[in-house]
Amino acid sequence: MNGNDKGKRTAGWVMSGLLIAFLVMDAGMKLVPLQVVIETTAGLGYPTSLGMVRGLGILTLTCTALYAWPRTAVLGAILLTGYLGGAVATHVRIGSPLFSHVLFGVYLGLLAWGGLYLRDPRIRALLPFRTLPAQDG
Repeated sequence: MNGNDKGKRTAGWVMSGLLIAFLVMDAGMKLVPLQVVIETTAGLGYPTSLGMVRGLGILTLTCTALYAWPRTAVLGAILLTGYLGGAVATHVRIGSPLFSHVLFGVYLGLLAWGGLYLRDPRIRALLPFRTLPAQDG
């Protein structure tokens, strides 16, 4: 591993760590559940039963744990992408503001895949972003 790889891995773990911390907090708020979570769930048009809210918290925590563990990180990223896609669809359905609500799930997805891309050389090998050589002429 050269210094450039170490820097990429560190940046990847920082990005992934921020996402993991946010999702653990989000899952914890749903598992308790806090009153603001129940009110927000109702505002999104979903049932406000404790089982529903806690189920979302368990789902969030499970996907996040899979993402955090290096051996299952790709599976976790795929599952989180689906979960976050559902959040985007929900906000589109109720007409939420675009950049602050609808795209928030996209921002988290970019953080998840960007972090995984930087910390796992196998993902970088699958998606090789390279600059094209200069053309003479």
